[in-house]
Amino acid sequence: MQSRVFVVQSADGHQAALIARIPDAPRASLLWLPALGVAARHYIPLAEALAADGIAAFLHEWRGNGSSSVRAGGGIDWGYRELLDDIDASGAIAKIHSDGLPGLAGGHSLGGQLACMHAALSPGSIRAVWLVASGAPYWRAFPRPMRWLLPPAARFLQWLAQRRGFLPGRRIGFGGNEATGVITDWARTALLGRYAAAGLKSDIEQALSAFDGDVRAMTFSDDWMAPPSSLQFLLAKLAKARITEAHWSADQVGASADHFAWMKHPDAIAAWLTDSTATKPT
Repeated sequence: MQSRVFVVQSADGHQAALIARIPDAPRASLLWLPALGVAARHYIPLAEALAADGIAAFLHEWRGNGSSSVRAGGGIDWGYRELLDDIDASGAIAKIHSDGLPGLAGGHSLGGQLACMHAALSPGSIRAVWLVASGAPYWRAFPRPMRWLLPPAARFLQWLAQRRGFLPGRRIGFGGNEATGVITDWARTALLGRYAAAGLKSDIEQALSAFDGDVRAMTFSDDWMAPPSSLQFLLAKLAKARITEAHWSADQVGASADHFAWMKHPDAIAAWLTDSTATKPT
């Protein structure tokens, strides 16, 4: 297995590292997108587990986080449109180093949502999407009491980001220090249930409905941040996709069945993602 780090540069000059774990004889290539505020390096155990099963794994870095060349604030802002551009740039590097392999996209939490968007906006290039602890943040897709807490929380986060020029997520315990545009785009989905990106000409909702690849999605029994109902809302947008789902307990995960614990114990999750016979599609 090769351990590589590539420098990715987007069209506007933004740079970040793309961490890769490439097996000697890969059978597919996966571009993996982190959760909001989580650096790519925290998914190295997952990448190594996937590489052991023949998947060339490339770990994308979010703009403003980890190895990214910019930080939000001081007049520096971006939204989903720029994040999607960055994903395209990482995907191009991954393709160069896995030419001819089936292309996969996947992600955790917000990363899973952006992976769906990326796949939908790149018709024909992504054969499957893998989601772990992911789902749409739409308030109606959550059980009580989160259903009632999400709308005021989304409005407050958007107001705070606009007032400060960025969201001080590390201080308040929500993501990292996030760009105002990202929080504005996230809040739109939380409040209205729709995906859009300021400045993007493509219709994300229309693209999602046309995606006809495979989707494998896993949720966890103690994960209040991405309950099965929020995943169902996201998957409903992928009307033509072939979907396989699993909902695991702590015994199956081998760690706490919450939003983050699996990252340090990813072997069972990696095995399920790569095993096409693990469950029957819904």
